Amino acid sequence: MKFLRMAAIAVAISVSMLAVNEVEAAQTGVASYYKHGKRTANGERFNPHGLTAAHRTLPFGTRVLVTNLRNGKSVIVRINDRGPFSHGRVIDLSLGAAKVVGLTKSGVAKVKVVPLN
Repeated sequence: MKFLRMAAIAVAISVSMLAVNEVEAAQTGVASYYKHGKRTANGERFNPHGLTAAHRTLPFGTRVLVTNLRNGKSVIVRINDRGPFSHGRVIDLSLGAAKVVGLTKSGVAKVKVVPLN
């Protein structure tokens, strides 16, 4: 009986830690976009119409769900560059991704960024 209680507690702790890690992985902040460049930080040719983004710390190849909190539009992008280098911004989207979430007129928007892999 004591073993079963201890196992149940261990499972509960594992589940709560998983939920905390998922919450910590999501970011909310300001996004901007860019449409010029030759090469990205991972060495590939920049495609302004692609669904890619720059992030300061996420590993290259990470796919993230970016949601514009003003209009609810979302896009999945692949991290292939470093940035943004402007204070207070959490992600720089390519022009193609910015169009999907409705960011091109304002230039910046408050977004939620959730890593998917």
